[in-house]
Amino acid sequence: MALDSKIPAGSIDQKWTNYKNKINLVNPANKRNLDIIVVGTGLAGGSASATLAELGYNVKAFCFQDSPRRAHSIAAQGGINAAKNYMGDGDSVFRLFYDTVKGGDYRAREANVYRLAEVSTNIIDQCVAQGVPLAREYGGLLDNRSFGGTLVSRTFYAKGQTGQQLLLGAYSAMNRQIARGKIKMYARHEMLELVVIDGKARGIIARNLMTGAIERHSAHAVVIASGGYGNVFFLSTNAMGSNVTAAWKVHKKGAYFANPCYTQIHPTCIPVSGDHQSKLTLMSESLRNDGRIWVPKSLEDAKAIREGRKKPTQLSEEERDYYLERRYPAFGNLVPRDIASRAAKERCDAGYGVNKTGEAVYLDFASSIERYGKDQARIRHLDENDKELVLKLGKEVVASKYGNLFQMYEKIVDENPYETPMMIYPAVHYTMGGVWVDYNLMTTIPGCFAIGEANFSDHGANRLGASALMQGLADGYFVLPYTIGDYLAPDIKLGPIPTNTPEFDEAEKSVRTQLEQFVSNKGTQPVDHFHRRLGKIMWDKVGMARNEKGLNEAIKEIAELRDEFYKNVKVPGTLDSFNQELEKAMRVADFLELGELFAKDALHRNESCGGHFREEYQTPDGEALRDDENFAYVAAWEYKGKPADAVLHKEQLVYDNVKLVTRSYK
Repeated sequence: MALDSKIPAGSIDQKWTNYKNKINLVNPANKRNLDIIVVGTGLAGGSASATLAELGYNVKAFCFQDSPRRAHSIAAQGGINAAKNYMGDGDSVFRLFYDTVKGGDYRAREANVYRLAEVSTNIIDQCVAQGVPLAREYGGLLDNRSFGGTLVSRTFYAKGQTGQQLLLGAYSAMNRQIARGKIKMYARHEMLELVVIDGKARGIIARNLMTGAIERHSAHAVVIASGGYGNVFFLSTNAMGSNVTAAWKVHKKGAYFANPCYTQIHPTCIPVSGDHQSKLTLMSESLRNDGRIWVPKSLEDAKAIREGRKKPTQLSEEERDYYLERRYPAFGNLVPRDIASRAAKERCDAGYGVNKTGEAVYLDFASSIERYGKDQARIRHLDENDKELVLKLGKEVVASKYGNLFQMYEKIVDENPYETPMMIYPAVHYTMGGVWVDYNLMTTIPGCFAIGEANFSDHGANRLGASALMQGLADGYFVLPYTIGDYLAPDIKLGPIPTNTPEFDEAEKSVRTQLEQFVSNKGTQPVDHFHRRLGKIMWDKVGMARNEKGLNEAIKEIAELRDEFYKNVKVPGTLDSFNQELEKAMRVADFLELGELFAKDALHRNESCGGHFREEYQTPDGEALRDDENFAYVAAWEYKGKPADAVLHKEQLVYDNVKLVTRSYK
């Protein structure tokens, strides 16, 4: 199948407007006769469900949590980008578009990114209308802060809990439609198969996680909004339940999977403390807005700190290496995430790490506390030379911006970050890869759409901070409701889709066979045993830095681990009951296939770009070395029975509105 991105003709600033003017519409009376399944109820799925139901469609929404409020979107901390230019610092739709393309190291589709920047302004208006309590300045206007990879302040936020507040906005909109009967909510249900009839997505097979019942659900279109696949690494900042299953099932039914190796390592996470951990905790990138990152200049000081003989507060300014400010003076601590992550790894690999494992750097707020304290003292006509007063006032300002993040850090690490610098280290966070979609957000299976982090997204090889929430809400509130109507227009007289068909029979049989195989297996090892081993292979050989030797080893080791998993996994309990080990087994089975394709994708891409860093392809000073002549394309993989046999399809990327140049933040 040839890839057709269906990008409209015309100038980039008119594509979306002209497209909306010419698409097929479904009138309100006919929308009542059309059913849509939405899998996932985070920001993308929740906003899509609410909006589609508001338009009149009959929506069936599925989530494996006990409530849409538990979606992983709730964990997003720092903010949401929008090109409002409220700060008057030169921002614009084009500037946001350019920053996103540049931040993604020129591996994103221009038309989609421009549309994202264009509708970003509507998102803020929508959320304010919903009552989302975004931060405001003293005068009552919405406040903004800066994030990595930009030179403007365009990030709207609600302290350190932006995702939670935005999700509650979408959830309240969903609840209104649930009460009206336009959304039928299936909580504690997990999609385990896509049903394709006559080449079109017409339903899903889901398992009721409370009773174990296998259920058939039909619709005229299916929307996958199930988030990212960072948990293929086992340890990540994702919720422990986050998985790739829904996306992987549609991939195995014919939807191409794009750029799986583009996975983001977030620079500001609480470091790993031991083998007992099952997840990692994110410290918002917004902290880099006010925190300064450093390590000791001398190896002796670093060793003394690791051994507990010195404290970081004992080192003078001259004894500290603010390495991001030194290497990237224009952007300083606000370089994009991939650059900040690799820089932290380089310093720690060189022996300058500051925790017991040697894998941590400092994020220090002392300078900001002093600066804010003096500002407040001057505003209040107090003595700005009173150090104790300045410290008190400065802490109050920092607490008003990041207080819940500081509380979370102190509870986990048992250190007061107002007094002692935070320790941070990179960790797996966001996946830029995902199901390939065209301009309409439709996969290569007609009628199957993918939105939010589940698709290969608008971020190229690296996502700028505060853009995940922007993309999820843009897709759900302002893009999919138009594009799905264009697809559904011919189906208005089709009537309800029956579930007593051979296609549903075959799909349910496939699901039951795999579930029965797990519960009847006579293995000896729990599911987590294999998930941990997969995660170690992925982190060691497909993580922050990759090379040909390690990737070939990873492909072989993952295939062997997958065989061992099916032979030796032990799943207690039964199929027809509440069984969390069975849930995990199904998800890890999919991770074990994705992991191999992930490594295969990284091996074929002989360049470094964004979150994909091949050690063989770097500049003399350690920056990513792109190969635009040979690799300026989206790598879309077609399933052919097993990951080793996946077939590569290329969507060539065309840059008419930005110049392909070396990505510099110096």
